[in-house]
Amino acid sequence: MTEATQGTADLLLSRIRDVPDYPKPGVLFKDITPLLADPAAFTVLTDTLAALCTTHGATKIVGLEARGFILAAPVAVRAGLGFIPVRKAGKLPGATLKQAYELEYGTAEIEVHAEDLAAGDRVMVIDDVLATGGTAEASLELIRRAGAEVAGVAVLMELGFLAGRARLEPALRGAPLEALITV
Repeated sequence: MTEATQGTADLLLSRIRDVPDYPKPGVLFKDITPLLADPAAFTVLTDTLAALCTTHGATKIVGLEARGFILAAPVAVRAGLGFIPVRKAGKLPGATLKQAYELEYGTAEIEVHAEDLAAGDRVMVIDDVLATGGTAEASLELIRRAGAEVAGVAVLMELGFLAGRARLEPALRGAPLEALITV
């Protein structure tokens, strides 16, 4: 890690608040709202993610519901790229592509507008946290089903102890996974 990269990670991490026992006892929640409230830190985050999109040749950005929207939309503006929301099932009007995925206790579904992605698009997926990797994995399948190519996945924070990277690696098919912070 370069000195500049370490400095960015240190700044971002310093603006993330630990909230013990939320949403349930025994969980240490990583709250990014202080980072979002700090315009200097939020700008560094946005610029860093936009640079990754450029480096990996993205032509569109997918943001994963819900906090991924908060990060991905300004990154898309900064990088001069289109923003595509991937939502929970039933939230988008019109024709959609849906993808089911496994949760710890059951299944969930995400969807994207069918016409928003096409062959020739190189799509960077942006989210706030990589936890178990299920939502990110499902989003990669949606992107490919739409005929687009995966440019990579970029997250603010990876929760390394949940092994999401290991789950996501096969679905990436060689595309990069960039985590600005790993805890």
